[in-house]
Amino acid sequence: MMQNRKFGNSDLLVSPISFGGNIFGWTVDEQESFNLLDAWVDAGFNFIDTADMYSIWVPGNVGGESETIIGNWMKSRGNREKIVIATKLGIDMGEGRCGLSACYMKQAVEDSLRRLQTDYIDLYLSHADDPDTPVEETMAAFHELIKEGKVRYVGASNLCASRVEASNKFARENNLSPYISLQPLYNLYDRDGFEKEYLSLVKEEGLAVHCYYSLASGFLTGKYRCESDLNKSQRGEGIRQYMNVRGRMILKALDEISKQKQATPAQVAIAWLLHKDYITAPIASATNERQLADLFAAVSLMFSDAEMDFLDSASKY
Repeated sequence: MMQNRKFGNSDLLVSPISFGGNIFGWTVDEQESFNLLDAWVDAGFNFIDTADMYSIWVPGNVGGESETIIGNWMKSRGNREKIVIATKLGIDMGEGRCGLSACYMKQAVEDSLRRLQTDYIDLYLSHADDPDTPVEETMAAFHELIKEGKVRYVGASNLCASRVEASNKFARENNLSPYISLQPLYNLYDRDGFEKEYLSLVKEEGLAVHCYYSLASGFLTGKYRCESDLNKSQRGEGIRQYMNVRGRMILKALDEISKQKQATPAQVAIAWLLHKDYITAPIASATNERQLADLFAAVSLMFSDAEMDFLDSASKY
């Protein structure tokens, strides 16, 4: 039976995988989003990740589409208290809506609460650093949002390790709420950035880690093997960076373990993350039932130490 995981130094209990909500309003419409989210909770999962700017990159979108769809779904299902919602702020949404200043944060949180149709956000994250705003101002503003009951906990995504460290040092020294989580890029291919810069900080601070691009934009599913495969999806062009000698070695290792386990490469890639004791809940998306089934199956896929060593070795950098 799937066990929820304690989320860092908090009382949040989250499913081992977080559903990546960047697809809502982009590659899946509202009705299909509802179907996927229904299947997600029916399988016992409760963690959903989104951001205010999802999916502003789609022609005709203005940002907030993902939060709006999730909000409509929670309202229609009456399940808000059973769901753990992580959303983010800070990336430019146009018309001066960006950054981590106290003034903007007050506006951004109200906009997200309205779209999500909720009174509180379980985990509110800095989506990107704001070099023009001191960490002291940002952390004090986050703490105010927690005191007001609008936010339960705060986390960081795409901030360098030194900024996270400085933020938490200031928070501790001033009895403010620190970042309890880190949302970095991390997967079987993209390992070095996190392991070199953040891993020691994660262990020192006891940070929960909910990494994004857990399947390297789909490369680790094994769907993309050659140049012509890049046309298979809207994400294809972003996968070109993985098509090199190291990428092929990783796919070969995934194929071998998949064959041994009678699993798919996607299941193996997610399960590798789940076996890392410093990863709390990798973020992954699914646009259909088959992809959802891969995520569900990954949770129960077990590896021996030798199998983990094999995957670690194949993906070394």
